[in-house]
Amino acid sequence: MDIVHYSVLKEEVYSYLKPSQDDKLMIDCTLGEGGHSELFLSRCPWLNLVGLDADSKIMTVAEKRLESYGSRVRLFNQWFNMFFKQYPLGDERPDLILFDLGISIFHYEKSGRGFSFLRDEPLDMRLAPELEISAADIVNEYPESEIADLIYQFGEERYSRRFARAIISERKTARIETTDKLAALIKSASPPDYRRGRIHPATRTFQALRIAVNGELARLDSVLANALRILKPGGRMGVITFHSLEDRMVKHFFKDMNKACICPPEQPICNCNGRKIVEILTKKPVIPTEQEISMNAPSRSSKLRVVKKISDEEF
Repeated sequence: MDIVHYSVLKEEVYSYLKPSQDDKLMIDCTLGEGGHSELFLSRCPWLNLVGLDADSKIMTVAEKRLESYGSRVRLFNQWFNMFFKQYPLGDERPDLILFDLGISIFHYEKSGRGFSFLRDEPLDMRLAPELEISAADIVNEYPESEIADLIYQFGEERYSRRFARAIISERKTARIETTDKLAALIKSASPPDYRRGRIHPATRTFQALRIAVNGELARLDSVLANALRILKPGGRMGVITFHSLEDRMVKHFFKDMNKACICPPEQPICNCNGRKIVEILTKKPVIPTEQEISMNAPSRSSKLRVVKKISDEEF
């Protein structure tokens, strides 16, 4: 079996989720090649697992990897936000929920869908084939202002307007259909000092396009509350993020769920909407060790945040 992705923060995830013999079900919301799932299944023979992934191709890798665990594993080829919105498991509620929001090395190196500018591929970036809009559609059909806003908002790219102008100018001559062409275009439009920077000038633009194509931030925003509602009281939920946009969203959601009522004791009805639903287990985000970064460079930007659900009160 050709495994190309190494799951980040594995020991830290296991330590903070702390499965006990009372924990019966874990949901791995971003199954990928199954690295995190395999760790929990191998160490906790009493634990059952539900794995989710929108990409059927990478799911076949995980299915093969986890087949020895038999009926303990159920896999759903589905976006995590849709799974928790429809929740097909009825009254069966999870004790552990994990989101690893990073894009797998499989997608960069094996998918052929243009997630990386390190190899020349079609400019697609769709994690699931049913998505209608590709990265090529965005750069070739969106108006300049929308492209600039998208690159700025989702890539936090300070040269977003400069890059959008370059894209519009180039596509008047010919469509931008490949990663090589887009990366070269962005690089040539960059100021000299930006070209010599630590990261490739196209890095943030590629991130922005991927987020836009797959609706990543909207999916995350819609799933957090639904997942927490379904989690059992006493259960733990962990989220691994890889860029500041995701991390801020998770941080603020957990903080909101950690707020107790601040109404005066003599006030009969709460109107502050304070509901302490979770205990935050990671006061600061957990980051990889230098040793992990040296062995797995993509882990360097990962951050883990974990909460424990302490109330089943509606929010």
